[in-house]
Amino acid sequence: MLRFMPVGDSMTIGSAGEHTWRYRLWRHLRATYDGPFTFVGPREALYDKAADAAVSYAYADPDPAFPRAHLAGWGEGWTHMAPLIGEAVRACRADVLLVSLGLIDLGFYTDAGQTEENVRAFVAGARAADPRVRTVLLPVAPNVRARDDAPFAAQVALFNELLAKAAADLDEPRSPLLLATWPNGHDLDRDTYDGTHPNTRGEHVIAQAFADAMHQGWGIGQPYVTGTD
Repeated sequence: MLRFMPVGDSMTIGSAGEHTWRYRLWRHLRATYDGPFTFVGPREALYDKAADAAVSYAYADPDPAFPRAHLAGWGEGWTHMAPLIGEAVRACRADVLLVSLGLIDLGFYTDAGQTEENVRAFVAGARAADPRVRTVLLPVAPNVRARDDAPFAAQVALFNELLAKAAADLDEPRSPLLLATWPNGHDLDRDTYDGTHPNTRGEHVIAQAFADAMHQGWGIGQPYVTGTD
């Protein structure tokens, strides 16, 4: 069985009442991947905005077949996940890491160069737990802050350049690393509900980024058919 671990921040954990891109990707793989698979991770909850904590299990679709496991946290970034990933990979026996991180780092914790160092530490930690783990990295999409904050927008652009370089440097045959791309760009007004977090359309966009990268790079599944519901 192929074991995927979604790793991310608020855009990956999602909040109460949402489907999440994790669910959209699961639906896609269930329809197009010819083999057993599941999602794994040490956490399962959604973020509850009223409680300001990850304590909700109110997914928009309560389908019990959906594997809710993940390693994601509201307000968490590379700097938080790098120390955790080794044990998570080891305990959950993850085969493929689907990683969407970076915006929170650049916004609050580290500059582009420091964030890239945490990317490398993350990959090293994952490989120490499993030398054959595969990883898909999603670049940071500029959010609403980048529209008005030119220095922040520059950090986002620089980090994405450094991420691409790190992906090329760290890729190796026994532990391949893919850099995903945002399909047809990323439109804040179309794909988010607040300039950062994905709405329904945005969930499909993120799921498509991961699905298409794995199909093109590793032959997993089929090209994503974008949904609107």
